[in-house]
Amino acid sequence: MSSDLTEEEMRHALFGTPQPEEQVSTPLVPEPVEEVVLAKPLVAPAAKKKVAKAFTPRLKVTLRVGNEFEGKMHEFIHEADTLSSLLAEQEAVKAARKKYKYVEVVSVKSM
Repeated sequence: MSSDLTEEEMRHALFGTPQPEEQVSTPLVPEPVEEVVLAKPLVAPAAKKKVAKAFTPRLKVTLRVGNEFEGKMHEFIHEADTLSSLLAEQEAVKAARKKYKYVEVVSVKSM
């Protein structure tokens, strides 16, 4: 067996005989294209159905907040849209720190 094969012989051995491709001649004059205008379908406003709001889990975080050390404390309630009590607590503390200096978490309950 000879190992001196030409490129064409190798291609023929790997891929087989090439099939002739049909060439399509392009027309010289373009065919006229009809204009297509899309119209929006008419929908009566009364026909729209109200979509029910998806249930969002909520947690209610109760905090005691104040600006004086060992002074008067106020109750601060924050509602968080999450199932994670840790995230809800962090969110509530962050919101309370904007206005108050001292923050203490009392409870985290689901609503």
